[in-house]
Amino acid sequence: MAEDIEATRHWVPPLATLTLFIPPLLLFAPETRHRGRFFLLFCLLALLSGAWFAIVSETVSEPYLDEVFHIPQAQKYCEGKFLDWDDKITTPPGLYLFSIVLQRIFAAVGIPGMFSCDASSLRVTNVLGLIILASLTLLCRHEIESRLCEARSSTSLETISPYAVHTAFNIALFPLLFFFSGLYYTDVISTAVVVGGYLNHLKRVGRDRSSCVSDLTTIFLGLLALSMRQTNVFWTVVWMGGLEAVHAIKTLRPQGVEQPLVTTLTEQAKFYAWRYSIGDVHDPPLNLARPDDLLFTAISLGIAALCNPFRVTRQIWPYVSILAAFAGFVVWNGSVVLGDKSNHVATIHLAQLLYVWPFFAFFSVPLFLPQAISLLRIARNVLHSPSQNSQRARSGRPSKMSKLLGSSNSVKSKELGKAKATDARDTVSPAVADSPSLGSPSPPLKRANFIFNSKFIPWIIYILFTFAAPAAIVKFNTIIHPFTLADNRHYMFYIFRYTIRRGRLIRFMLILPYTISRWMVWGTLTGCPDSILSSNRELCSARYNMNEPAPYTNSPRWIARGTKKTQKCAEHPQDMSQVSSSSISTDDELKSALKNDPILVSAEPTSTSTGLIFLLTTALSLMTAPLVEPRYFILPWVMWRLLVPAWRIHDHAHANSLFERVTPPSIVRKTGAILRRFDLRLVVETLWFVAINVATGYLFLMKPYIWRDEQGKILHDGRLQRFMW
Repeated sequence: MAEDIEATRHWVPPLATLTLFIPPLLLFAPETRHRGRFFLLFCLLALLSGAWFAIVSETVSEPYLDEVFHIPQAQKYCEGKFLDWDDKITTPPGLYLFSIVLQRIFAAVGIPGMFSCDASSLRVTNVLGLIILASLTLLCRHEIESRLCEARSSTSLETISPYAVHTAFNIALFPLLFFFSGLYYTDVISTAVVVGGYLNHLKRVGRDRSSCVSDLTTIFLGLLALSMRQTNVFWTVVWMGGLEAVHAIKTLRPQGVEQPLVTTLTEQAKFYAWRYSIGDVHDPPLNLARPDDLLFTAISLGIAALCNPFRVTRQIWPYVSILAAFAGFVVWNGSVVLGDKSNHVATIHLAQLLYVWPFFAFFSVPLFLPQAISLLRIARNVLHSPSQNSQRARSGRPSKMSKLLGSSNSVKSKELGKAKATDARDTVSPAVADSPSLGSPSPPLKRANFIFNSKFIPWIIYILFTFAAPAAIVKFNTIIHPFTLADNRHYMFYIFRYTIRRGRLIRFMLILPYTISRWMVWGTLTGCPDSILSSNRELCSARYNMNEPAPYTNSPRWIARGTKKTQKCAEHPQDMSQVSSSSISTDDELKSALKNDPILVSAEPTSTSTGLIFLLTTALSLMTAPLVEPRYFILPWVMWRLLVPAWRIHDHAHANSLFERVTPPSIVRKTGAILRRFDLRLVVETLWFVAINVATGYLFLMKPYIWRDEQGKILHDGRLQRFMW
């Protein structure tokens, strides 16, 4: 009988998975074809996670590494010994409470032997946690796309997009999450709880005011997240609370007014400070933001929050309550961590802000395809343009560049002749700015206008800062924790051994890959690298309602001149207004477009404020940890991955022409429909994650070794050691 139970137990995760996903399938996938797609993908995930769990439980039947502390503690909780605590454990007991819930459920349905609190049974907690995490990320991505859709149209998404489904599947396959789903660690359940809180937040910002039930639910989910891991306070309070503060500000919805004629920098600052104070903030889509836009967004939101404290407090008071509860715990406990406090002292460790970007870059290489195509195009132009231009010069024919310049000058002449308004980034001509009828701007206003409307100065300042700050961090704040150097079972031991510990020169040389990785990660979040590297800016905008200006764009670099007195009345640049294929003005047109183009909304980038709050939360959650641990980067990666917009090769002329150039015409015709309906990067990402999981799983299971000292003496009682994250 016991053998039968042991053999059957491995089928619990897949069966439980199918049960868990029947309600979401019926609720969010009314069309049969969507139900089948969801069902197949998540059945595959259930089989993969169940197989990994079964292999690990068979090969590593005894508790391994941190399981030596977690499993005995969970077994004490199963026996009802809630006051018996192991001082070596530093995290709260949330994981053990979930295991007790599973034990009670199996006992209630009459099969208590399925969950007997042994090592194998306890590991099932994380297998089910991975499936729950996949479902929560699916719903989160759907809500993100719904919010983006509602910002452009009054309609809402009826079905989950294929991009959301595949994104959730890939997040569940993320190597660190998938690996620890087969062991009894806190990471999977902790991540699932935080993502559940994020889903609740997305539901809250879908309406103007939150209800009392929603506020109490938020507090409960926040406290539940803190019961899993202390650092979840940053993602619960700073991340979700910050986003809801922005939401509270944007619900003010002030009416636009004409900007008065200003001639001094003080007048300009006063006007925009007043507009920001009533909620007319500057928060453009991330793909249209320059470095100075980040600054103006932070300033505008800060002024709006300070001038509307009651509205903001009404929205974020649940998060303030969570923060107060966490502060009370720290005072009661005498420290942030439980148990072993001496080796887990909070420290300012800014170098973590450098290490996180190569981590993202390694796991997200497939998502960098757009940047790679753009770099190849630049390299091709650099190599071929000189020879082509010289040939054209000898033949007397105008070069491509001269044609573009001529066309550009022609367009500019027509725009000046017709008195067309420019967008917020276009400078005012000196003749207009100094006209006596309009008033002469003061020298400070001229200088500010010159700096912030320049195409290069903000970027030069940003590039100087982006290299100077890492250099200072590397010099003064490189910390190497003793645990990093003492345990060769973790990959981080070897990474530090062959990089950071090689010497001071190597540390400074690593600033370049840190910076490139950060640029690639941020460029992936914006959704389109061609917004900077290409003149085809209109191809990079996923906004599908081109008849209206982008909401919440109120840049202080814009000065009223001529006939246009407000940014809200200024037309879009001509190249944007000509994108007729993306102009959708009615709900019926949007619904029809979504049927033909299911990832239309998925390609929409997030706002600049969301990107800024993500950076702030990531920094706060990492900079207090002295130990460099890949598991600390899981939540930042998951949140970033949820925000990454879709990318389609046909949206970008250069990438499309390159694809057609290297691909036979027959294949181009057959793959055309696929390229227009799916983000093929996700397929490569899936294969990449599978390859990493196979490699790390093989090393963990099939390459054990025995610790020996320098004299060859066997250590640790001869127990097998294994490589792991």
